[in-house]
Amino acid sequence: MEKKNMIIIGVIVVVVIAIVAFVFAGGALNKNEVKTPFDTEFMSGKFVGNVEKVNTNESFLASFKDNEHNITYNLTTMDDSNSLMEIYQFQGVKGPDHRSYNGNDWNIYFGEAMPAVNNTTKQDTNQSMGIIICQSQKESQGYVIYAIFDLTKVNFTLNTFGDSYVKYIEPLLKSIDLKQSNNVPAIHEQFGISKDDFNKQMDLIHQVNAGNRSALQQQGQK
Repeated sequence: MEKKNMIIIGVIVVVVIAIVAFVFAGGALNKNEVKTPFDTEFMSGKFVGNVEKVNTNESFLASFKDNEHNITYNLTTMDDSNSLMEIYQFQGVKGPDHRSYNGNDWNIYFGEAMPAVNNTTKQDTNQSMGIIICQSQKESQGYVIYAIFDLTKVNFTLNTFGDSYVKYIEPLLKSIDLKQSNNVPAIHEQFGISKDDFNKQMDLIHQVNAGNRSALQQQGQK
């Protein structure tokens, strides 16, 4: 009889472990189950948490803020997002890691930055911010998501293993629907320069990346 009871107890333990594993794997105990849907002219999806829209005057730029976790999301689109990522990498942004979600291929980049000095609020300029940039380039249109994290509120890491990516970015990317837009802005317009001047800057970056460091000196002498 005692042996039979031990078998029953063993079965119960196995079942309980299986249930717990299922619950954790399925995210049923995830504290960030609240989702905020959004819809722009070029992209729709769901943020994790309570996220509010921030008013902007640009048709192809949308900003959102998670006040609880102090995360800012900036969404934009342009004709050539690949060149934009080349510029960021030239400036020291890390990546990319490659992911595919919901039929979209994404390049994930990581970086840190110091906040802009604000003389009116006496902002602590020693506090850096974590940045994750997600980029997807279609045939004639690119899409970029900037997520800016307060390092005191979220476990930020320069990879896809920390809470910053796992809890907030990955669920967002899995929900994203990318839309084909009309009159997509050109990347050189977003930089406020002519197409020729932008192409010259890109050529300079390509030369330096190929090992021609003197190109920077020649540029500085002009």
